[in-house]
Amino acid sequence: MTEYLVRRVLQAVLVLFLITVVSFGLMHAAPGGPLKVMLSPGMSPEAQLIQMKNMGLDQPVYIQYMKWVGNLLKGDLGNTFKNNVPVGDILWPTVWNTFVLMSVAWGLSMLIAIPWGIYNSTKQYGLSDQIASIVAYLGFAMPTFWFGIMLQQYFAMQLNLLPLSDMYTMGKEGQVSDLILHLILPVTVLTLVNIAAYVKYTRASMLEVLEQDYIRTARAKGMKERRVIFRHALRNALIPVVTIIGLDLPTLVAGAALTESVFNWPGMGRLFVEMAVAREYSVLMSITLLISLMVIIGNLLADLIYALVDPRVQLGRKGGRAA
Repeated sequence: MTEYLVRRVLQAVLVLFLITVVSFGLMHAAPGGPLKVMLSPGMSPEAQLIQMKNMGLDQPVYIQYMKWVGNLLKGDLGNTFKNNVPVGDILWPTVWNTFVLMSVAWGLSMLIAIPWGIYNSTKQYGLSDQIASIVAYLGFAMPTFWFGIMLQQYFAMQLNLLPLSDMYTMGKEGQVSDLILHLILPVTVLTLVNIAAYVKYTRASMLEVLEQDYIRTARAKGMKERRVIFRHALRNALIPVVTIIGLDLPTLVAGAALTESVFNWPGMGRLFVEMAVAREYSVLMSITLLISLMVIIGNLLADLIYALVDPRVQLGRKGGRAA
């Protein structure tokens, strides 16, 4: 186990290093690069040189990269080019706001989709299975921004039952009851999208396991169906589902850009869109690195959960996993 974790950490460090190189390279390869953001059209050549020197943009690219990485290791994400504001002051509040939204939507999706998928695997082509198929088709096919706007039109503007947008009503910042009301509409949008995937994956994985010989043997011995499902089939069926959940973990931090934009939720997804329009490359690079780090953590957690879900999976052998 220790050897495996060390190997994965080294792989993660290498991946993050490559991501920093690519991110920094793309920033300087963009038309105009950061210079176009920070230099005003009417500035004199002398003022431009002073501004470039103040921002360290007069140095070779590899020197700029080394200084940027050095600051990252110290926890300094740099400053924005336009207003010279620390990136951390802008980024970290949005990370928390996105985590609140996505964790509620993600948790609700798990509570609904996994039991629903298990049930549908035992009642193929029944009414519940058909309803799940309709929900899945809607979740995959319906644009999230359109669905969000429709919910706003009906529940917020026509019925006036729920807030139209934002995270809090002005003057009620920090009130849990007001936060819950603002969560309902965006969580509904995100939950529908997540359920569409999770219920299908869970059902398909369960159906595959239920066709295995050891399941038929357990049934032939007279074992109760509930025990067959939850003690023998579910553990193996959850392995593919864990993979999907692990890959979706970064969304807890990255957020859903369109949904956050539609509902004006002050999260990282909306921030990424705004910073892309403003060409604030330092903020974009920080968001990219954070998402990449969450992808790596999600994959590592998925591997560790494999060993907990299925004792046949062992970590630390040659080849990583062995059954």
